[in-house]
Amino acid sequence: MLRAEGFRVNHKRVERIWRREGLKVPKKQPKRGRLWFNDGSCVRLQAEHPNHLWSYDFVFERTHDNKPLRILTIVDEFTRECLALKAGRKIKSEDVIHILTDLFIQRGAPAYLRSDNGPEFTATAVREWLERLRVQTLFIEPGCPWENGYVESFNGKLRDELLNREIFYTLTEAEVLLERWRINYNTKRPHSSLGYRPPAPEAIQPQLA
Repeated sequence: MLRAEGFRVNHKRVERIWRREGLKVPKKQPKRGRLWFNDGSCVRLQAEHPNHLWSYDFVFERTHDNKPLRILTIVDEFTRECLALKAGRKIKSEDVIHILTDLFIQRGAPAYLRSDNGPEFTATAVREWLERLRVQTLFIEPGCPWENGYVESFNGKLRDELLNREIFYTLTEAEVLLERWRINYNTKRPHSSLGYRPPAPEAIQPQLA
């Protein structure tokens, strides 16, 4: 981000400033092997191109009055772009269908959707609707969130960079701040896996006031 602003710095200088100011320096993540069956085949399908494989999940938060807040996160595993951040007091299977419908109209339907086995994703209505659209569902093993690693990683960034830093007084405020963060994440925030480029720098996004 500093380089994009015209500063001539390297990562060592930035890390020295982080430590001097008492800020948290991200630790290098250990390498993780893929999951394999006994016959040598790989469990996890890898995204091969944009719109090939999306993954989605829920993040749980509370507003200042201690009322529950559910956030549906949807990520394109190939581009790393956050396709949607939708908040609500309750998000049921019917709401999931409506949110996906809007995305399918805008972007086309993906070939696969990966998720855990939550009732909002495994509901008969959702599965039959996706089947009619020829979108295949990929459900991870219960208790194995690492099988949905891309969206879990995204959820961690969302919590570190927004949810742990903001107090949401109302649902509307949460919706506005979530969308503002999503646009910044997609168009400005550098991603190491993409050569420190944002997932969608070319996307024309409306800027929130």
